[in-house]
Amino acid sequence: MASSISPASVRPAVLEATAANKNMGPLGGLKPFLRPYRGRIGLAILFLVMAAVSTLVFPVALRSLIDQGLVSTDPGTRVMALREHFFMLFAVGAALGVFSAARFFTVTWLGERVTADLRNAVYGHVVEQSPEFFETTQTGEVLSRLTTDTTLVQTVVGSSLSMGLRNTVMGIGAMVMLIITNPYVMSQVLGILVLVVLPSLYFGRRVRKLSRASQDRVADSSAIAAEVLNAIPVVQSYTQEASEAERFNVSTENAFATAIKRTRMRSFLVAFIITATFGALLWGLYQGTQAVIQGKITAGHLGETVVYVIILVSSVAVLAEVYGDLLRAAGATERLMELLNARSPIKSPSNPKPLPPTRGGSAVTLDNVSFRYPSRPTHAALSHVTLDVLPGETVALVGPSGAGKSTVFQLLLRFYDASEGRVTVDDVSVKEASLEDLRHRIGIVPQDSVIFSANALENIRYGRPEASDADVIAAAKAAFAHDFITALPEGYKTFLGERGVRLSGGQRQRISIARAILKNPPLLLLDEATSALDAESERMVQAALESAMRDRTTLVIAHRLSTVQRADRIVVLEAGQIVEIGTHAKLAAAGGLYARLAAMQFDMQVAS
Repeated sequence: MASSISPASVRPAVLEATAANKNMGPLGGLKPFLRPYRGRIGLAILFLVMAAVSTLVFPVALRSLIDQGLVSTDPGTRVMALREHFFMLFAVGAALGVFSAARFFTVTWLGERVTADLRNAVYGHVVEQSPEFFETTQTGEVLSRLTTDTTLVQTVVGSSLSMGLRNTVMGIGAMVMLIITNPYVMSQVLGILVLVVLPSLYFGRRVRKLSRASQDRVADSSAIAAEVLNAIPVVQSYTQEASEAERFNVSTENAFATAIKRTRMRSFLVAFIITATFGALLWGLYQGTQAVIQGKITAGHLGETVVYVIILVSSVAVLAEVYGDLLRAAGATERLMELLNARSPIKSPSNPKPLPPTRGGSAVTLDNVSFRYPSRPTHAALSHVTLDVLPGETVALVGPSGAGKSTVFQLLLRFYDASEGRVTVDDVSVKEASLEDLRHRIGIVPQDSVIFSANALENIRYGRPEASDADVIAAAKAAFAHDFITALPEGYKTFLGERGVRLSGGQRQRISIARAILKNPPLLLLDEATSALDAESERMVQAALESAMRDRTTLVIAHRLSTVQRADRIVVLEAGQIVEIGTHAKLAAAGGLYARLAAMQFDMQVAS
């Protein structure tokens, strides 16, 4: 019973959720997340029905108390009869308490478990999406759906749905009993209730649309908050705190206005359902009092009718509230299903081709490769690029910003697929290899070092989770990070803060380099790996990188030309095309783009 949807089963659950969503409406997407707990659901329904039956038995016991416990003329007989009937009433109340408690626990467990599974499935699916997905989807939007929307689903599965089913059973049961006691009158009441349902369906659709809009506005606020909080130093350095607070305020006011529209419509819906139902049932109750006056039914019979009317009215009132919750949850589920329905264009082939063993690094080939980013379809990031990198070779990619250097790395890691041409690693097309094998073979040190909210040891171990502490420390020494790490308050166990706020830029970069060294891949990608280092640290890390480059293929992106002078070859890119290839000495003497870049950088260094 305690099992949950495992990460391995996320993909089938996602696919089934998509089909269910299309065939059964928004809440149908929850079906694959409920199925593993059929036993619990059956138990919850059993407890729910027993609690409802206990409630419905109460008026029958009350009728017996009035008609039989109070009619005897003998005081002794009357006392014994009353005692017997009160014990019966207590037994009904005790059964109601026990079954209600069991229902509450079981249903709450289901709500918590299904919500956790849904949250895990959505998150597991999102992290598999290619960068193209995140070009158009804000992180704050995803976080809002993972938190706010799943909380709404939890409310429905763990509370509202149970209340709705329980009150449906009680309402139907009360109505059946009322029909049995006075079929003529209740047939009139049912006719009136049918007229209540039709307008309720119309207003319900309005509430659902407004609920979806309300969740979208809340997500907008979350997106703004996530964006600004991740850029606090920039916001404060430009003294934009007040304007950002105002922007967030406008977003929350929009969310508030939309929520008020939804609440107003939902309030009108609840008021209409309860008022119309209450009026219809009062008509039936009035007819019952007339029947007592005329001697057609007993006082106990009338008491029973009154209690059933109260049960029916209260059930309808609760169902009106639950209906509103279901409509809100439908909007939230739609938004979650949109994330689950997202399909990454980058995925492993069904029958991947294995990558051959490597010795001395990986071979890399770009054969007539062209590429345009999906968000910029008219601009060619690469245009007919052909490049062969031999195993063990160090190749530097240089050129002005926007020349296409980082795009080469993106295609090698298969974050995107080339529009034209072929990209291969060790003579295997990146499209034919599994993503796990391909990316396991590649190590990258990005320009913006990523530090997780963990200690130094775990941040470095991210490169190879199974590595021992000794391996981590060896990698840190190779990256010249050991000294500053041991100087931290708790050494390697020191918590580095969110995004490594406790470290300098150079220290973060050396942690990132140590992570790549620990991974020990045959193909190493260095994207401005020394950009955040001072001159002394750069010399240390350059020595570490030169050591790390041995026996592996290395591609280096660098604007500081001093870091690529010892590369075997330098590839100069401009406007997505290769314009020069050669050594530093050869290109400097050629008088082309590389020579101009080198001259400008040299002049700047002299001026400084």
